[in-house]
Amino acid sequence: MINFDCHAHVYESVTAVPDARYVPGAPAPLDSWLRLQSEHGLRGGVIVQVSFLGTDNSQLLHALSKVDRDRFAGIACITLNSSEAGVRDLAEAGVRGVRWNLVSGAELPDVSDRSVQRFLDILQAHDMHIEIQLESARWADYLPGLSRVPVPVVIDHMGLPVSENPQEEPWLNALETCPTRAPFFVKLSAPYRGIPDQRAHLDRLSTLLPENRFVWGSDWPHTRFENVASFAGNLEEVSDRFDDTEASRTLYGMT
Repeated sequence: MINFDCHAHVYESVTAVPDARYVPGAPAPLDSWLRLQSEHGLRGGVIVQVSFLGTDNSQLLHALSKVDRDRFAGIACITLNSSEAGVRDLAEAGVRGVRWNLVSGAELPDVSDRSVQRFLDILQAHDMHIEIQLESARWADYLPGLSRVPVPVVIDHMGLPVSENPQEEPWLNALETCPTRAPFFVKLSAPYRGIPDQRAHLDRLSTLLPENRFVWGSDWPHTRFENVASFAGNLEEVSDRFDDTEASRTLYGMT
């Protein structure tokens, strides 16, 4: 059973950073998201910093200040040279991880680099993890290195699959051959950002990771896909197959 929406964006202002790939036409108010949760029988969820706001997490922190910390958490976007004090402040405000949005050719942080290792050590000290959005083919090259990091790694939007045949999916093949899969969790969200029918991919994923490594997300308000997506999305199908109780507690401290 799915209890939490572990991927949604909440913002009252749509003032974007200069290099934003996309700017929505309307706000995504906290009250609207909470109402959708109630309508779908969910207990809480995770507010993820939206990309067009860059590393200005002020709207995220404002939203977190209004919700129950036992049922809600946040994911921030910060730079790799962020101070430990800054990370501590985020943790105290209810942030449980940071997001690396690495699509569209963004540079991949080198996890063997000393400065990146320092960053990951700071996250580990504050019980945080990383959530990564990346295309399937690029995941295939990145996963082996990530398998050795000291914090959990959440694979956003089910790895943005590209192949109708899960046996030919680049990131799934890489996951299968990883030295260890210990850090990895998968967010079952936004099927419209990859291939539309991902049932066969779910079947294969279920053989590669245990049930306690999956969470679901609505991806509300579905930026760039507002006209084709719905809040429920694949919720019913996923809820019949997965229980997010342990994963949502491990990653976000939600109960």
